Amino acid sequence: MMSTTRKRASRLGACLAAVLISSQTAALDLALPTSARETVSRTSPSDSYDLPIGAWVEGSGVPVASLDGEVRRKAWRIPGVGITTGQVLGPIREQLISDGFDIIFECTAQSCGGFDFRFGVEVLRAPNMYVDLSDYRFLSAKSDDASEALSVMVSRDNDTVFLQLIEVGPSGRPSVTISNAPSVRVPETAGDVVSTLENVGHVVLADLEFASGSAALGDGPVQSLDAVVAYLIANPTRQITFVGHTDATGSLEGNIALSRRRAEAARSYVIARGVSEGQVAADGVGFLSPRATNLTAAGREANRRVEAVLISVE
Repeated sequence: MMSTTRKRASRLGACLAAVLISSQTAALDLALPTSARETVSRTSPSDSYDLPIGAWVEGSGVPVASLDGEVRRKAWRIPGVGITTGQVLGPIREQLISDGFDIIFECTAQSCGGFDFRFGVEVLRAPNMYVDLSDYRFLSAKSDDASEALSVMVSRDNDTVFLQLIEVGPSGRPSVTISNAPSVRVPETAGDVVSTLENVGHVVLADLEFASGSAALGDGPVQSLDAVVAYLIANPTRQITFVGHTDATGSLEGNIALSRRRAEAARSYVIARGVSEGQVAADGVGFLSPRATNLTAAGREANRRVEAVLISVE
């Protein structure tokens, strides 16, 4: 029996394919930072592309809509100290919506399916495209009249962001053009983090991943913390406490100390990026507040986390 996801992919593919062969669209103008440099551009007048429309699923892989038409594949390299994948993809997403595109599916590395999603979708070859398995973003979209479909993937390596765009549409349509967007915006994750903070009162910072016994954040940017930075700077009266958590490996005393170090690492990160010290505190509860069982490796990994708790009362 075909799964619901597979049925959805089949219906979407049939719908798009029926329109792609006969319609034309206006040129799409995407804004990238002025430092963006195109590294590859290939057009195949008659080709096919499996457009991802959902996250990787164990046992069935990445659900796709198989499309035929003119396929264009492009990639850019964007240098910039501190620039994040969210800051690059955010304006592109807004432009797609403004130009009448419907977002079919979007995800970040962890919600996409990590390693399995990355190696289940088409990625342009290095050195044109690079994907960090722990720091990438993806979206797929279709035009309002279903005459064009596309996917965008963004990742980073140190101080360079890599972007790839794959479009499918009728032959002879205008090409996507690129305009300058010198300013960067708040990462797209800001909406999720801020909304959860405001409405629920606390949020798990899901992209902070710790090895057992470690409090190291790593050297690169952390998108959820960047969202917290933007929120606190924009709202100087708001205050939060970072609360660290651990799995149940080891003593309670040792784990409380470790959880506090994890929370302090998050606090140091946001203060280093301009947040007032008075707006952020740090504490830790060790393994006393698990979100999953400690009997499995996956559960223990989920328990090693940092949460942001909104402590403002007005």
